[in-house]
Amino acid sequence: MKKMVFALLLISSVAWSQRAKVLSGNFDNLKGISEFNLTFSYDGLTVDKFKTEEEFLADKMKKREEKGKDEAFRESWFADRERRYEPKFIESFNKRFDGKVKADRNLSSAKYTINVKTTWIHPGFNVGISRSNSKVSAIITVFETANPSNVLLSVNYDKAEGAGAFGMDYDSGYRISESYAKLAKTFAGDIK
Repeated sequence: MKKMVFALLLISSVAWSQRAKVLSGNFDNLKGISEFNLTFSYDGLTVDKFKTEEEFLADKMKKREEKGKDEAFRESWFADRERRYEPKFIESFNKRFDGKVKADRNLSSAKYTINVKTTWIHPGFNVGISRSNSKVSAIITVFETANPSNVLLSVNYDKAEGAGAFGMDYDSGYRISESYAKLAKTFAGDIK
């Protein structure tokens, strides 16, 4: 009985940590598709408790201004998307299918496209004695590349949580990339 209670608690905590809500279509529409073009969008993104991404950046840059690291932070914030988040999503997604299904940017041969629209990011933090995992919310939409109005599936994932190995995730870009890996893992699992 104790094992069953523990299993239920474990399952419910995992389910709570990342909720998925199908907005339109269904996962059955993706059966038999072996390759996807992949796009990412960040329009209207909010960060943590801030109303806009620009408010978040202004706050973080002000804290780094005295050390002369404010502009470097801003540049890194945007560069991490293409340098870290997107490759981590691609790697994690493709890993789940052992070559049977592939997704990548600029995959012109793909009849279908997956768009990952990030809606919210909690960068988390790690100051050694205290830490918080990063979280990412996104709407993932799969549509026919030649006819984007033909949507096969649109699903909202809420708070995909990421953390570096052994708590060694002092860099926010690294932490957030792990959230994208978790998001891809969950999405791939839902497809399977």
